[in-house]
Amino acid sequence: MTIELPKAIQSYFEADKNGDTDGVSKCFVETAFVKDEGKIHLGRDEIRNWKSSSSKEYEYTVEPFKIVTEGNRTVVTSHLEGNFPGSPVDLRYFFVLDGDLIQELEIKP
Repeated sequence: MTIELPKAIQSYFEADKNGDTDGVSKCFVETAFVKDEGKIHLGRDEIRNWKSSSSKEYEYTVEPFKIVTEGNRTVVTSHLEGNFPGSPVDLRYFFVLDGDLIQELEIKP
């Protein structure tokens, strides 16, 4: 299934798919944060390091298949498969956007 994603979110998933950790970080405002696996990564440098670390540790594919709006958050549900514990899994990505960039991202099962 193909879904229509906002520009910032589409750019995030494309950069992640291509292993472009710098590209992922550029999808965020300078003061953004990501919350994943109980850890918070604040600012573009920490976000780049988080994505670089997870990309080195695991090989995976992500396929967004559902999008809904909850208040000021855009929730994208994606199917992940790879060499990580618990694969495959569907995760929810909770995005808060600031124009064409991401202000916040929280990833949850």
